[in-house]
Amino acid sequence: MDLNTLFQGFNNKKVLIVGDAMIDAYMWGEINRMSPEAPVPVVEVKKHENRLGGAANVALNLKALGATPILCSVIGTGNRGVLFKELMKESKLSTAGILSNNKRKTTIKTRVISEKKQQLRIDEEETHPIVQAKEFLKLTESLMADIDVIILQDYNKGVLTPEVIESVIAAANKKEIPTIVDPKKQNFNSYKNCTIFKPNLIEIKNGLNIDFNADKVNEIEKATNKLREKLNANGILLTLSERGICINSKDNFTHTPAFKRNIIDVSGAGDTVVSVASLCLASKMDYSQLSILSTLAGGIVCEEVGVVSINKDKLLTEAKKHIN
Repeated sequence: MDLNTLFQGFNNKKVLIVGDAMIDAYMWGEINRMSPEAPVPVVEVKKHENRLGGAANVALNLKALGATPILCSVIGTGNRGVLFKELMKESKLSTAGILSNNKRKTTIKTRVISEKKQQLRIDEEETHPIVQAKEFLKLTESLMADIDVIILQDYNKGVLTPEVIESVIAAANKKEIPTIVDPKKQNFNSYKNCTIFKPNLIEIKNGLNIDFNADKVNEIEKATNKLREKLNANGILLTLSERGICINSKDNFTHTPAFKRNIIDVSGAGDTVVSVASLCLASKMDYSQLSILSTLAGGIVCEEVGVVSINKDKLLTEAKKHIN
């Protein structure tokens, strides 16, 4: 597939993201001394920043790639919930799929950044399953018209319950909409009949309760075969960090070694990988090329501090170097 045509086609794609949305807060500062109270550095904060995170960061990545994202999630009604919606509107993202619950907190992850790296992260959240699953499913399914691909973005924060997962995938399959899953351990085995399942190395080992040598490609292939058959998925897209990425489909297995990068911060890289993979899936791109483009995208965002969206032009330039 011609890459210029592929990237231009991203502009016509409409993507539904179902999952855990949150706020990524940042405290940027300087470290000049140690605390006299404990053996910890003192960060003198110079700047505060709030960004969209979690499934909302996936929406930002999709928008940066030219697609039209629709986020479906549940947030709180307090100040953080108000802030979340303000951030959505500032980013020109639809809030049509956002449900608010006065008994729920909006998740916020605060990262303390100094010396060009993350010093500390503070999480404030509630992770119990959403109580309005039926209302949420009704809303989600009402937004499936004209959708090209659905992403299920799981952070174990309670939005993606087994009931929600099963219902969304069943509705998508009935409408012949491909699905791609970015999982976490809690619901790992609930995503049966999805199109592509995208775990990382730790997640596949924990999810299958197995261990294998990730330096041996044949062992990776065996593990991903087992997972693909267990979930009845079309493909397993396994991210392997410094070892690269692999795709195991019913027709083929391909391992792509990692591209050389100046890694600064891996935060949000998985969001970028699933965003690019979803658009490639919607574009019916070859799975092996899908995996290469996805890992290129994940590597690009790792070269910046904090959770950032992919640069479409930079990704296209790099893709032309590695995909024929």
